[in-house]
Amino acid sequence: MTLSDADISRIVEMAWEDRTPFEAIEVQFGLNESGVVALMRSHMKASSFRMWRKRMAGRVTKHRALQRSQSTIER
Repeated sequence: MTLSDADISRIVEMAWEDRTPFEAIEVQFGLNESGVVALMRSHMKASSFRMWRKRMAGRVTKHRALQRSQSTIER
């Protein structure tokens, strides 16, 4: 799959957004979480990538399955 510069820019933007799950990126662009991680690694400085990974680690809002399980716990 070939992504345009605009697509890559949008994927990076969506990946940084707290409320955009990886599944939404997959539906729109066909990249699963590991594909997004690979894209981010290749298009960001190493320090920025590490900051992004640290920020995303365990974030419930980045995974729809985790969002559903969290909402059941809260009820």
